[in-house]
Amino acid sequence: MEKFTTLEGVAAPMRIINVDTDRIIPKQYLKTIKRTGLGKGLFSEMRYHDDGSENPDFVLNKPAYRNARILVVGDNFGCGSSREHAPWALTDFGIRCVISTSFADIFFNNCAKNGILAITVSPEDLEKLFEDAERGSNATLSVDLEAQTIKGPDGGTLHFDIDPGRKESLLNGLDEIGLTLMRAPKIDAYEQKLAARGFA
Repeated sequence: MEKFTTLEGVAAPMRIINVDTDRIIPKQYLKTIKRTGLGKGLFSEMRYHDDGSENPDFVLNKPAYRNARILVVGDNFGCGSSREHAPWALTDFGIRCVISTSFADIFFNNCAKNGILAITVSPEDLEKLFEDAERGSNATLSVDLEAQTIKGPDGGTLHFDIDPGRKESLLNGLDEIGLTLMRAPKIDAYEQKLAARGFA
C-alpha cells in the first residue's frame, strides 16, 4: 500500500449527499478482483451518457478537475453495500483523499485499508473547502497527515482528527496484512514456544 504523508492537489467539489458505493463503482465493474483498471468505471453512471460519451456537466469531466487528487463531498459518502471496489476505483483514478462531514463506516474503513485518507470535518469547514474547490485548478489544497491539517489556497488552515492507529497505518503504508507481517518475529517466537511445550 502506498504511504500517505502529504498531498497537494486539485480538489473536485461534489455537492451531492448519500452517494452510495453503487454510484461510486456500478455493479457491472465488480467482476474483477484486480485493483487496477477500475478508474474508468468511477462514477460511470454520472460521468458518461448512455451512448458512452462523456457528460460535460459532471465535475470530473471538466478540464479543471480531470486530474483531481482530492474529493470534497456531501454527507454520508460511501453508503450502501460494502464493496471494496469503491476505494479501488477511487485510487485507480488518482483520488487519495476524500473529505466530508460523514462517511458510511465500512467505506470509511475500506478507504484506510487501501491508502485513501478519509477526513471528517464540521459542516462549516466543509463549506469552506467546497468554496475553495469550486475555484478550480488554480486553487489547490494541501493535506498533511502528520500535522493533521488541510491548508487552503489562501493559506487558511483547518485541523482534523484521526484515530492514531489509522494514522500510523497510512503514514507507513501498512494494511492489515502489513501490520501482521511487522509482528511476524513475535508470532514466530510464540509458535516456537507452543511447539516446545508440545502444542504444535
